[in-house]
Amino acid sequence: MLIHRTKYEQAGKMINIFAHWTTIVFGLFFIGVGFLMLIEPKKANEILRKAGSTNFINYAEITFRIIPALGLILSADNSKYPDIFKIFGWFMLCTSLVLYFVPRQLHHKFSLKAADILKPLYFQLISPFAFIIGTLLIYSII
Repeated sequence: MLIHRTKYEQAGKMINIFAHWTTIVFGLFFIGVGFLMLIEPKKANEILRKAGSTNFINYAEITFRIIPALGLILSADNSKYPDIFKIFGWFMLCTSLVLYFVPRQLHHKFSLKAADILKPLYFQLISPFAFIIGTLLIYSII
Protein backbone atom coordinates (compact mmCIF):
# COMPACT_ATOMS: atom_id res chain seq x y z
CA MET A 1 0.00 0.00 0.00
CA LEU A 2 2.86 2.37 0.81
CA ILE A 3 4.37 1.79 -2.63
CA HIS A 4 1.15 2.87 -4.35
CA ARG A 5 0.91 6.02 -2.27
CA THR A 6 4.47 6.88 -3.23
CA LYS A 7 3.66 6.38 -6.94
CA TYR A 8 0.62 8.65 -6.60
CA GLU A 9 2.68 11.24 -4.75
CA GLN A 10 5.31 11.10 -7.48
CA ALA A 11 2.65 11.47 -10.16
CA GLY A 12 1.18 14.46 -8.31
CA LYS A 13 4.61 16.07 -8.08
CA MET A 14 5.20 15.50 -11.79
CA ILE A 15 1.85 17.08 -12.63
CA ASN A 16 2.70 20.08 -10.45
CA ILE A 17 6.08 20.45 -12.16
CA PHE A 18 4.44 20.19 -15.59
CA ALA A 19 1.81 22.78 -14.66
CA HIS A 20 4.42 25.12 -13.15
CA TRP A 21 6.72 25.05 -16.19
CA THR A 22 3.83 25.18 -18.66
CA THR A 23 2.65 28.38 -16.99
CA ILE A 24 6.13 29.88 -17.09
CA VAL A 25 6.49 29.02 -20.79
CA PHE A 26 3.02 30.50 -21.41
CA GLY A 27 4.15 33.72 -19.72
CA LEU A 28 7.29 33.78 -21.89
CA PHE A 29 5.08 33.18 -24.93
CA PHE A 30 2.99 36.25 -24.03
CA ILE A 31 6.16 38.32 -23.66
CA GLY A 32 7.42 37.04 -27.03
CA VAL A 33 4.11 37.90 -28.67
CA GLY A 34 4.37 41.35 -27.09
CA PHE A 35 7.76 41.85 -28.73
CA LEU A 36 6.40 40.60 -32.06
CA MET A 37 3.44 43.00 -31.88
CA LEU A 38 5.74 45.88 -30.96
CA ILE A 39 8.59 45.27 -33.40
CA GLU A 40 6.85 43.45 -36.29
CA PRO A 41 3.17 44.44 -36.13
CA LYS A 42 2.58 43.56 -39.79
CA LYS A 43 3.89 40.04 -39.14
CA ALA A 44 1.58 39.74 -36.12
CA ASN A 45 -1.34 40.76 -38.36
CA GLU A 46 -0.33 38.17 -40.97
CA ILE A 47 -0.22 35.46 -38.30
CA LEU A 48 -3.68 36.46 -37.05
CA ARG A 49 -4.97 36.18 -40.63
CA LYS A 50 -3.80 32.55 -40.76
CA ALA A 51 -5.84 31.41 -37.76
CA GLY A 52 -8.24 28.73 -38.91
CA SER A 53 -6.98 28.96 -42.51
CA THR A 54 -6.23 25.24 -42.86
CA ASN A 55 -7.33 22.18 -40.94
CA PHE A 56 -3.80 21.68 -39.61
CA ILE A 57 -3.40 25.29 -38.42
CA ASN A 58 -6.90 25.35 -36.96
CA TYR A 59 -6.68 22.17 -34.92
CA ALA A 60 -3.01 22.64 -33.95
CA GLU A 61 -3.84 26.13 -32.65
CA ILE A 62 -6.79 24.85 -30.65
CA THR A 63 -4.83 21.90 -29.26
CA PHE A 64 -1.90 24.14 -28.27
CA ARG A 65 -4.33 26.40 -26.40
CA ILE A 66 -5.43 23.46 -24.27
CA ILE A 67 -1.92 22.83 -22.90
CA PRO A 68 -1.45 26.21 -21.14
CA ALA A 69 -5.12 26.14 -20.10
CA LEU A 70 -4.48 22.90 -18.23
CA GLY A 71 -1.25 24.35 -16.85
CA LEU A 72 -3.15 27.31 -15.43
CA ILE A 73 -5.85 25.13 -13.91
CA LEU A 74 -3.41 22.65 -12.39
CA SER A 75 -1.03 25.30 -11.05
CA ALA A 76 -3.77 27.55 -9.68
CA ASP A 77 -3.52 26.29 -6.11
CA ASN A 78 0.23 26.96 -6.08
CA SER A 79 -0.09 30.45 -7.57
CA LYS A 80 -0.45 33.84 -5.94
CA TYR A 81 -3.88 34.29 -7.59
CA PRO A 82 -5.58 30.89 -7.62
CA ASP A 83 -9.07 32.16 -8.53
CA ILE A 84 -7.82 34.16 -11.52
CA PHE A 85 -5.74 31.21 -12.72
CA LYS A 86 -8.73 28.87 -12.47
CA ILE A 87 -11.13 31.26 -14.21
CA PHE A 88 -8.69 32.10 -17.00
CA GLY A 89 -7.65 28.44 -17.40
CA TRP A 90 -11.21 27.11 -17.49
CA PHE A 91 -12.23 29.88 -19.90
CA MET A 92 -9.37 28.96 -22.24
CA LEU A 93 -10.15 25.25 -21.95
CA CYS A 94 -13.89 25.65 -22.58
CA THR A 95 -13.46 28.04 -25.51
CA SER A 96 -10.87 25.70 -27.02
CA LEU A 97 -13.23 22.74 -26.76
CA VAL A 98 -16.03 24.81 -28.33
CA LEU A 99 -13.70 25.79 -31.20
CA TYR A 100 -13.21 22.10 -32.03
CA PHE A 101 -16.87 22.05 -33.06
CA VAL A 102 -17.08 25.45 -34.75
CA PRO A 103 -16.63 25.13 -38.52
CA ARG A 104 -13.06 25.97 -39.45
CA GLN A 105 -14.21 28.47 -42.09
CA LEU A 106 -16.15 30.42 -39.47
CA HIS A 107 -13.07 30.57 -37.25
CA HIS A 108 -11.00 31.75 -40.21
CA LYS A 109 -13.56 34.43 -41.18
CA PHE A 110 -13.49 35.72 -37.60
CA SER A 111 -9.68 35.95 -37.62
CA LEU A 112 -9.72 37.77 -40.98
CA LYS A 113 -12.28 40.26 -39.66
CA ALA A 114 -10.24 40.80 -36.49
CA ALA A 115 -7.08 41.30 -38.59
CA ASP A 116 -8.90 43.89 -40.70
CA ILE A 117 -9.89 45.81 -37.56
CA LEU A 118 -6.51 45.47 -35.81
CA LYS A 119 -4.19 47.62 -37.90
CA PRO A 120 -0.42 47.32 -37.25
CA LEU A 121 -0.47 50.47 -35.10
CA TYR A 122 -3.11 48.87 -32.85
CA PHE A 123 -0.88 45.82 -32.36
CA GLN A 124 1.87 48.15 -31.19
CA LEU A 125 -0.51 49.94 -28.84
CA ILE A 126 -1.75 46.72 -27.21
CA SER A 127 1.70 45.08 -27.02
CA PRO A 128 2.32 46.38 -23.46
CA PHE A 129 -0.68 44.32 -22.30
CA ALA A 130 1.02 41.16 -23.59
CA PHE A 131 4.16 42.11 -21.64
CA ILE A 132 2.10 42.73 -18.52
CA ILE A 133 0.13 39.48 -18.81
CA GLY A 134 3.29 37.44 -19.44
CA THR A 135 5.13 39.05 -16.55
CA LEU A 136 2.18 38.56 -14.18
CA LEU A 137 1.87 34.90 -15.16
CA ILE A 138 5.51 34.28 -14.36
CA TYR A 139 5.46 36.39 -11.19
CA SER A 140 2.32 34.63 -9.97
CA ILE A 141 3.81 31.17 -10.22
CA ILE A 142 7.38 31.68 -8.95
